[in-house]
Amino acid sequence: MKTLSTNKAFGGVQGVYSHASAETKTDMTFAVFVPDHPAGEKLPVLWFLSGLTCTYANVMDKGEYRRLASELGLIIVCPDTSPRGEGVPDDDSYDMGQGAGFYVDATEEPWAINFRMRSYIELELLALVAQQFPADMERQGIFGHSMGGHGALTMALRNPDIFKSVSAFAPIVSPLHCPWGEKALGEYIGANQAAWRAYDACALIDDGARVSDILVDQGTADQFLEEQLKPNLLVEACERAAIPLTLNMREGYDHSYFTISTFMDDHLRWHAERL
Repeated sequence: MKTLSTNKAFGGVQGVYSHASAETKTDMTFAVFVPDHPAGEKLPVLWFLSGLTCTYANVMDKGEYRRLASELGLIIVCPDTSPRGEGVPDDDSYDMGQGAGFYVDATEEPWAINFRMRSYIELELLALVAQQFPADMERQGIFGHSMGGHGALTMALRNPDIFKSVSAFAPIVSPLHCPWGEKALGEYIGANQAAWRAYDACALIDDGARVSDILVDQGTADQFLEEQLKPNLLVEACERAAIPLTLNMREGYDHSYFTISTFMDDHLRWHAERL
């Protein structure tokens, strides 16, 4: 692991790091905030997965999480959204390729070699964080925004033994039923929609996956609300499975980091209570 930068903030350290990934076969960059803490103490870990077109830097620069994360004693890990670099497949559209990894392990060419964001986060980066930071890996939560909200929900549902808490801002709750998901999963996973179900929160719930509870914040002025996000589908899936869901429809808020930063504290406290 290489240290690219460190800055002191609210008594802790905001760092940016890179490493050579065996999963993506590229160098990957990620950010970690570590609060001030007594020597030898291990802290709970909260993962934030970003949305389409983003890198680790979007939430690091605009998420406004450090003040309360420092107070609550939460390590915040912010991975990138895809592999990047020369020779990595890409697409001219913003919702495929670099910056749009959808947190899947691709099985279709040309994506299969590099686009392994599921295994990168669930296995490789988890192990690196455990090795390099004062992280209590028995106390991990996960949240994210939009495509990252989809990633957070699906990773928590697939790994309830790893992620003990989950929340999301404006998540894509059912890629099986929206244009973003249909395009990305069709390209990355192939035409067999049965294979998509491992990457669809509503389908995972219907297939028996369970978490203790879920928090979602969704703006009513979000331009993607009706066509892409469809939180009503998650409400219905959670009702069928008796999973407690707190869905806050935030009047007048949109899909931007203005919304995320407004409600970030609520999510940090949600995870801190559970971790």
